[in-house]
Amino acid sequence: MSYRTLQIWQEAKELALDIHSMTMSLPKFELYEQGSQIRRSSKSIRSNIVEGYGRRKYKADYLRFLNYAFASCLETEDHLESLFESKSLPDSKLFESLLQRNQILGKKLNRFIQTVENSHNKPDN
Repeated sequence: MSYRTLQIWQEAKELALDIHSMTMSLPKFELYEQGSQIRRSSKSIRSNIVEGYGRRKYKADYLRFLNYAFASCLETEDHLESLFESKSLPDSKLFESLLQRNQILGKKLNRFIQTVENSHNKPDN
């Protein structure tokens, strides 16, 4: 098994790619400000899922990185809202689509975290 088979990782990857694409059409002054921030936070979701997966033998480590992924999901949502509110991202359909996908991913991450927390395997600390 690989992290690549995790639905949350697959969705995080697609979302990060779509957010990256969206940022390339932001106004130039936002490309390196909010654009950079949202690219990093969205890519952090998938990266933390991978890092946690690599440490899955140690339940506490796995949960720590999954929680980092969830926090990056929240950060991404805030950056999306900021871009839309400032009109740097004027396309409301694109905004709504990215926001909805990010929120769904956050819910799935939260359920995955709960599943790992409730697993019968005792943490190897």
